[in-house]
Amino acid sequence: MDRHRIGGWLHPLWPHAKLLCLYILSTDDRTVLSLLRIHSASLHLHCSPSLQGRCQSSTPASHQRFFPSPMHEASSPVNTSRVFYGIMFDAGSTGSRIHIYKFIQKDPGNFELPVLDNELYHAVKPGLSAYKDNPEEGGNTIRQLLKIAKKTVPEEDWERTPVVLKATAGLRLLPEDKANTLLQEVREVFDESPFFVPNNSVSIMNGAKEGILAWVTVNFLTGHLYSNTRRTVGILDLGGGSTQITFLPKSKSAPPTYIAKLNLFDHQYQLYTHSYLGNGLYAARLATLGALGADGLDWKVFTSSCLPKKFREDVTFGGTTYKVSGIPDGYAGYKLCYYEVMKVIKGIVHQPYEVKGSSVFYAFSYYFDRAVESGLIDASRGGALEVRDFKKRAKEVCNKMTKYRAISPFLCMDMTYITCLLKEGFGFKDTTVLQVTKKVNNVETSWALGATFDYFRNLNIH
Repeated sequence: MDRHRIGGWLHPLWPHAKLLCLYILSTDDRTVLSLLRIHSASLHLHCSPSLQGRCQSSTPASHQRFFPSPMHEASSPVNTSRVFYGIMFDAGSTGSRIHIYKFIQKDPGNFELPVLDNELYHAVKPGLSAYKDNPEEGGNTIRQLLKIAKKTVPEEDWERTPVVLKATAGLRLLPEDKANTLLQEVREVFDESPFFVPNNSVSIMNGAKEGILAWVTVNFLTGHLYSNTRRTVGILDLGGGSTQITFLPKSKSAPPTYIAKLNLFDHQYQLYTHSYLGNGLYAARLATLGALGADGLDWKVFTSSCLPKKFREDVTFGGTTYKVSGIPDGYAGYKLCYYEVMKVIKGIVHQPYEVKGSSVFYAFSYYFDRAVESGLIDASRGGALEVRDFKKRAKEVCNKMTKYRAISPFLCMDMTYITCLLKEGFGFKDTTVLQVTKKVNNVETSWALGATFDYFRNLNIH
């Protein structure tokens, strides 16, 4: 059966009713129409009688429960439930990750939307961008991850389980022709697979949308998307090639270009959001060294007072290798390093006024990784940190580089950059508390879950 079609014909509602069609395998058109009506009722969608019109959400106000808690009724019987899956690939600048989500759709007779039952996560390094000159090998990394999906998703569900890949800063930083070749290779790998391959299944995601979808993920996992909850939390995502900040502002003081509207299950949010391409942790390293976009890489050595004096090594990012070293006869330490990383941030990162207030922010990705590596938090639990905790540890690491070199020769630079980004960039106070975490309720804090919701429900982000 063509995994893009139902009963030999492409249903006109398919782009707007993907979730409905996941359950339909009948070849009888009348059965298909009947099932569409049943599921339209259960998911509160209104469709035109001809099924040619666009589906629009019309959940009654009394039933705006959005998604139940991920742990909701996890141990209760699910005899009348429908289990379905979604596969989302995060093709980042430093690695490719697969998220396999298992959802439970409760009985069509009630008004609950799908429950997230669990997530399987796996990552490989390097990222797709490292294969810019060898796209076939890049496609093979995705093929290997799909083997995990085949072992996780029951075979009877393969044909109705969508597989989607969204690339982020790593491919955004590549020349367009190189990026497109990699994407085409992934499309071919997807077409080989037994899973459902939707239109536009492989794409480069807009940076602002990356932040918005991460905000959706974290607020869903923390239970802040229910109709009786007015408070939400902000997110700080530090990737390898870009960084995002997204939160719900209380005022309208931000420039219009920093505001995005999100229709989230019958509720509209106006979010402050921005993505800074080139300000991810690894890209910022190169920018601090003056290597980002530089010529003469075969002979030039890039130096920094943020590195141990005797350090000299080849560093690869995005498939390009750079010669990097400390300054053997120079000075090193926190103050000089702070001055160096400041040029990567000052005048580039906008300071939203409201971060100086009492908003709660979750920080993840490399915020979490470096906090763990520097000993600020436990890897299994995460924890709450004040901004000045990063500053204090950055000073300790930079002024005793030999002690921390075994962990990473870049730890001084990374911790100083994080400190500078939070303070001089976004404008957080020293006493601002950040919830630094990798997972919430055993689910990865990334944009991937939000992107899966966007696929199933079309969140209409603009």
